[in-house]
Amino acid sequence: MDHIGTAKLALRDQLLTARGRLAVSELSARSLAIAELLLATDEVRRAATVAAYVSVGREPGTGALLDRLGAAGKRVIVPLLRPDDDLDWAVHAGAASLATARRGLLEPTTPALGVDAIGGADAVIVPGLAVDVRGLRLGRGGGSYDRALARVPVGTFTCVVLNDDEVLDEVPTAPHDRPVTAAVTESRLLRF
Repeated sequence: MDHIGTAKLALRDQLLTARGRLAVSELSARSLAIAELLLATDEVRRAATVAAYVSVGREPGTGALLDRLGAAGKRVIVPLLRPDDDLDWAVHAGAASLATARRGLLEPTTPALGVDAIGGADAVIVPGLAVDVRGLRLGRGGGSYDRALARVPVGTFTCVVLNDDEVLDEVPTAPHDRPVTAAVTESRLLRF
């Protein structure tokens, strides 16, 4: 493993440990705050289609966001993890339409739309473990979202969902890492 890979691994471990210390009740409150901040942006408010994801475990929650996007009449697409770790997409039809998938993920049971479906989204909301002041995001290490973000047209609102203390001055990056245009936490929305 190279020095960038080693640095990413160490930072991931540190961030996941910190997430593990959060109380479940805190996650719920943060989920509501994140939804409010994202729904207040012009990009999400105007979007017909939003690509998002179903949070699991100690990730900052997206449940409130997904519910409110659906209630606002938005078409919401969420990922399906393919065997090659790329992301396919399917319409989110509510929590009842989700099934447990590999790696503990929750995925829609609606028909797959193809890996390029993300390119048609007006706003893209992605998970991460950290972001730096340049908009460079640190993910879990599989490269799934870097591949997916490569299919998103330049200029599309792409926002990573994090906790306040996961916005850093710098994260280790490799040439394949794709930047985002914004980050949302429980207390703020930052644009890069």
